[in-house]
Amino acid sequence: MTDEQPPSPYEPPGHGQPYGQPQYGQQHPQWGQQPPYAPQPPYGQYGPSGPGPRPRGGPNVLAILSLVFAFVFAPAGIVCGHLAKRQIRQTGEEGDQLATWGLILSYVFTVLGVIACCGWIGLAVWANSDNGTGY
Repeated sequence: MTDEQPPSPYEPPGHGQPYGQPQYGQQHPQWGQQPPYAPQPPYGQYGPSGPGPRPRGGPNVLAILSLVFAFVFAPAGIVCGHLAKRQIRQTGEEGDQLATWGLILSYVFTVLGVIACCGWIGLAVWANSDNGTGY
């Protein structure tokens, strides 16, 4: 009776046994066969970005732009905000509060800008009205 153990898979093969050959009852995987993959849907079918309501993946892009433009160029924020509100009503996307805040801030900054321009023009007119008593 011999007390022989199967060789460890971590040791190099013994004399006369080439690398890559099965050892003591091990089986090779089927050479040339690929592992099974999930079936692919046929081309031409609509995916997540097809027509209809979009899946809830984040807020409306125009709503975000409305909030950004409120600080950069407020009239563009007003336009983007109104367009975003209409898109959100039609598609059910997220971002209604962003669009609302973009509209509020855009209108406030637009009014402040108009007041500042009117004040600047008024100051320039007042500075040039010396009633003929200037130098």
